[in-house]
Amino acid sequence: MDALASLADGFAVALTFQNLFLALVGCFLGTIIGALPGLGPSNGVAILIPLAFSLGLDPTAALILLTSVYYGAMYGGRISSILLNIPGDEPALMTTLDGYPMAKQGRAGEALALSGVASFVGAFFATWGLVFLAPLLVKVALLFGPAEYFALFVLAFATLGGISSTNQAKAALAAALGLGIAMIGVDGQTGVPRFAFGEVHLYDGIDFLVAIVGLFALSEVFIFLEHRGDGSGEGKDAKVGIGRITPSWSLLRSTAPAMARSTVLGFIAGVLPGAGASLGSFLAYTVEKQVSDKDKTFGKGDPRGVAAPEAGNNAAAGGALVPMLALGVPGSGTTAVLLAMLLALNITPGPLLFQQNPDVVWGLIAALFIGNFMLLAMNIPMVGLFARVLMIPPKFLMPIVAMISFVGIYGISGSTFDLLVMVIFGLLGWVLRKLDVPLVPVILGILLGNLMEANLRRAMTISDGDWTVLFTSPLAIILWTIAVVGFVLPILVGKRIKRRMHMSEEEPGGATTVD
Repeated sequence: MDALASLADGFAVALTFQNLFLALVGCFLGTIIGALPGLGPSNGVAILIPLAFSLGLDPTAALILLTSVYYGAMYGGRISSILLNIPGDEPALMTTLDGYPMAKQGRAGEALALSGVASFVGAFFATWGLVFLAPLLVKVALLFGPAEYFALFVLAFATLGGISSTNQAKAALAAALGLGIAMIGVDGQTGVPRFAFGEVHLYDGIDFLVAIVGLFALSEVFIFLEHRGDGSGEGKDAKVGIGRITPSWSLLRSTAPAMARSTVLGFIAGVLPGAGASLGSFLAYTVEKQVSDKDKTFGKGDPRGVAAPEAGNNAAAGGALVPMLALGVPGSGTTAVLLAMLLALNITPGPLLFQQNPDVVWGLIAALFIGNFMLLAMNIPMVGLFARVLMIPPKFLMPIVAMISFVGIYGISGSTFDLLVMVIFGLLGWVLRKLDVPLVPVILGILLGNLMEANLRRAMTISDGDWTVLFTSPLAIILWTIAVVGFVLPILVGKRIKRRMHMSEEEPGGATTVD
């Protein structure tokens, strides 16, 4: 009950004209930033930090503005994922798998509205989790040592392998490629350059944003150029029906269990320091696919494949605030940026924050509740506006995508070298798509590679080089077991599943494959 009383005090702080206005502005800007390919919440928050300081905002107001941008970007990432098959940020990667096929089926508006509702459900209940379950979940997060984190990352790779491709060998190759790319740059422990080939620009490693924009955005442009005249390929798919712009009650009921499961998974992934919304989205989609994909409709425009990752990544966004506020440990890249801003404002997150600065903490939490309703009210009516992007012919849309990609990356990094790297990744993405190699494991490897290496080294240092430390704790054993089963099972039952899929396609009213 103390939490409810503190929350009431927080609403008294948040319900001022200034804070409500800042929350509204943050939600709107965040949605736009999230929808733009290549930006995402981390960059959106980082870009607006100077604005918060230049306006002379107090800590509570500045935090409300930037966390609203954070939540808005998590909502907005789905827009380009569904409409263009280009994730606005890394947590929206999984939304492309079923969101874009739904758009191609003429259900773009329905997919956008459903994803908006799923985002609201995930973020809303995650915020309640932040209120009531923070102490408990912090204790759970503390159970994870370096060995457990390494096992968790292995689990993410193993279970993700079969999502985009039924060929586990290609998925493993893609993951290895991503991990190899993540190794480029100066070794954080020894200071020795790795795979830099004497190029100074590579000492800092490959920027994830450069990789994701190249692999997804530019590869889409190259696909269009390849098929611009023969009437085939993804790039020629000019007319995509919009359909209804609101999800039916039956659709919401059918996807409600997926939203519930994904909210829990996403929140837990968010609470784990370093995991963040990306892993929350990956795990939510993977688990939902294993639980619900009886008819093998995932990847072909299944609404549950849209609802699950959106609920998961938005729940993870709320969960990531738990370790940041309670422990001073960022749960994601975006909360790391928020942590830096708090320290700049002479506020130290940690166990004493709730006692020393209750107005900041509870005002923020109350503003998150308000921002969620603002985002829901903002996103559903604007679905039709977002869906109109699909009416733009590809011959006009693709140059715009390329322009946004180049301008966005150059605006962030200010480096022409990054533009060259982005083009190389675009060509790599085009080649991999031609070879039917999934791109998601590549991205996951680039995203988690350094964290995976750091936790492996930390575990080895603690154990004095004893490899068995990776398998000794009960939690690590459980994670390794799930990882092995998740990787091997598709290999063992893959042929049987394919046979059933072909049989269902041949039956009247059976499943059909969407181009």
